[in-house]
Amino acid sequence: MQSVIRRPRHIRPAAPALRRDPAPSRLQYRWQRLWLRPFWRFSFRVLLPFAMLAGIAGLVWSDPARAGAIKAHVAAMQNAVQNRQEFMMTTLSIEGASPDLADAVRGKLKVTLPMSSFDLDLAALREVAQSLPAVAEAQVQIRSGGVLRVLITERVPALVWRKGENLILVDSDGHPVAALHTRSDRADLPLIAGQGADEAAGEALDILATAGPISHRIQGLVRMGQRRWDIVLDYGQRLMLPAENPIAALDRALALDQAERLFDRDISAIDLRYGPRPVLRLAPYAMTKRQESLGLIKPVESSL
Repeated sequence: MQSVIRRPRHIRPAAPALRRDPAPSRLQYRWQRLWLRPFWRFSFRVLLPFAMLAGIAGLVWSDPARAGAIKAHVAAMQNAVQNRQEFMMTTLSIEGASPDLADAVRGKLKVTLPMSSFDLDLAALREVAQSLPAVAEAQVQIRSGGVLRVLITERVPALVWRKGENLILVDSDGHPVAALHTRSDRADLPLIAGQGADEAAGEALDILATAGPISHRIQGLVRMGQRRWDIVLDYGQRLMLPAENPIAALDRALALDQAERLFDRDISAIDLRYGPRPVLRLAPYAMTKRQESLGLIKPVESSL
């Protein structure tokens, strides 16, 4: 016999679940529309955080006591890092300079060691080192082991320039190197004189190099009118070079001397300024003898 199970009347079947509406709410829709705009995205991602940080910073710095404490803490941290042993310079090394110049550079720099490398202005130290006349170039470097290295390129004296009563050593470019007390201190260097002689130092060296055959007779070069040179020889002789092409004129004079023994004659000056033919100025004794030979004056009889 089949049993019949009856469902209680108070229990009803469950109602089907309602499906969720996928459409956004009005607020979500408007927010999504705003987020699609680049300006709003930039504002929320960049401007808003920056404004919040600026507001917090302004609030913190508005209190002088709090701002002073923060500054002191930052300064203490900075000093603790900068004054570490590995950043301290303990040795000043000057290379490439003579002992006297090295002492001058050391005195000019006035660096008190030990000193943190963060407190050193390398560019300023380089300018100070290069301000010395004898220094052509300087490099300042920080090396490991606490060494402050100053590499000096020293000017090499090439000429002695007589400026009035003073003697000055100059290099091949005419830059002053050092003062000279007496000429005998650097008798190995050629002598130049005259106003503006230092500015034409390179031309003077070229003339001296060309005048090699008579270099043993050269006393010095004199700048005339800041535009040309006179070569002063022993026995009071002078070679007056032109302002233009002095090397070519000197070559012609040397060739003439080799052929005619020009410089061995009794002449006081050889003027090379007027073309290829030199103009000779006789010495007083030679001029007197020439005038006597031409009958311009009567011979002077000696009383001996």
